Amino acid sequence: MTGPSGPVGPSGPLAEVLEGQRAAELQRAARALLKEPLLTADGPYADEFRLVRRHAAALRDWFERNVGWTLRTDADAARLRKTPGTLTDATHPAREAARTALPFTRRRYVLLCLTLAALERGEAQVALGRLAEQVVLAAADPELLAAGIEFTLERRDERLDLAAVVRLLLRLGVLRRVAGDEEAYVSGSGDVLYDVRRRVLAGMPAALRGPSLIEAEDFAGRLTEMTARTALDSDELRFRTIRWTLTRRLLDDPVLYYDDLTDDELAYLTRQRGFITARITELTGLVAEVRAEGIAMVDPPPELRLGGAPNDLTDVRMPEQGTHGHITLLLAQHLAQADGPVTVVELAAHVRELAAEHGNFWSKTAREPGSEPALVAQALTKLQALGLAEDTPRGVVPRPALARYAVGDAVITTTGDER
Repeated sequence: MTGPSGPVGPSGPLAEVLEGQRAAELQRAARALLKEPLLTADGPYADEFRLVRRHAAALRDWFERNVGWTLRTDADAARLRKTPGTLTDATHPAREAARTALPFTRRRYVLLCLTLAALERGEAQVALGRLAEQVVLAAADPELLAAGIEFTLERRDERLDLAAVVRLLLRLGVLRRVAGDEEAYVSGSGDVLYDVRRRVLAGMPAALRGPSLIEAEDFAGRLTEMTARTALDSDELRFRTIRWTLTRRLLDDPVLYYDDLTDDELAYLTRQRGFITARITELTGLVAEVRAEGIAMVDPPPELRLGGAPNDLTDVRMPEQGTHGHITLLLAQHLAQADGPVTVVELAAHVRELAAEHGNFWSKTAREPGSEPALVAQALTKLQALGLAEDTPRGVVPRPALARYAVGDAVITTTGDER
């Protein structure tokens, strides 16, 4: 359509429909990036990748302005370079891309870095056996040996660690399997051939400064240098950094507790809370739940979000179906009603009592004598990741958000994978 001064866009009801569609697509794309900061054109989130490409300019501007994260997109991949609000939070580790979904250990993280370095120097295709040889050579570095890190990949558990690293890179789209499988390599009966997707590989590092440029030697100092932007030489830069940190934590952390903030951060949040939370809601559909102790950005049901995006903006869920979900919920109720710290031994004893009442709904392994410490450990891992409990020298201490589980009866829904 044209008018006296040139082209005229749609107006009226059609304009509202198109704007609603754009907002829904933008929200779906942003949620996908927050959940999977590395998206590929042919990966499991290919539809979301196309939306990210379509709305790249708006997304890039929002993330740069509100959290200081950069977004890089090309025909193969979209990479949101996230810096966490809390650098020392270890409750959300990388996990093995397998049914067990075991968290990465220190050795696996080191293997991941060595593997990426070997792939960067290598060819467009690589066999797992050859990649393992390159990793072993890199692991012979005197500084790694001095730190107590040694890899020979002669033992089965070491080969399992390398296979877990490779499977993570397969899931991320850095590698594409051409022939073979990792189990054959682990057992020593075969090898695996991969294509190396160099453009996706190049997007893996999220640090603002390369590790080789870091001068600090202690762990905390190295993290700070890798993520530092500029010297804070003005109030404007200082306030911008505080805003970025608060917004990052509201996006990434289940709960933002006021007690965890510095005086400057708390003062800024008190003044700017409405603005910050409204911006997050506009982009993601998350809704601020404000309490006396802090703020949680809650994911409402899909029918209350633009376009009905799925309720999946989390890596840890509670409540959850199955045996472990039921035990975690029951322990949460127990901790919420406790008068003070509860030791792990006391929690294990409570699980034994719960087994007598609820064991008919639990898996066989969970009912076996001696399984209680492992069940407690798994439940506490989830409660800590959700900001609901804290492990202290005196015992496990409930955090304020756990109060919502203080009353009511836990309900278990059995699933087909229970044993």
